Amino acid sequence: MATTDASQIATPSLRIRIVFGEDAMLGPGKADLLERIRETGSIAAAGRAMSMSYKRAWMLVDEMNNAFRDPLVDSTRGGAKGGGARLTEAGEEVLVNYRKLEDIMAEAGAARIGVIRSMLKDISEGK
Repeated sequence: MATTDASQIATPSLRIRIVFGEDAMLGPGKADLLERIRETGSIAAAGRAMSMSYKRAWMLVDEMNNAFRDPLVDSTRGGAKGGGARLTEAGEEVLVNYRKLEDIMAEAGAARIGVIRSMLKDISEGK
């Protein structure tokens, strides 16, 4: 059976979760949801793009809006003219700062991630 050395393993990624307290945290899932809301103009469409239920997407938006001093997402109900959602100024600022933090952490940790990666076992192809 052929083996793959650590250098052929998919590029490692760093996932950051900022825990502000028991009920307030921001991680990759919420950041991705904010990005999708910005792209689609819809909480439901953003959730679908992430294979997430409508209810789950709304729950996460509600958690974020309640955790921050200013809401991160502004939404309007559907109806004849249709509804929609958009990031507020605070939402844009939170998202930009979270993504920048990801970049800083990835750059600062690249050497250590490389060392850890080099210590991985060889793995069989197809596993």
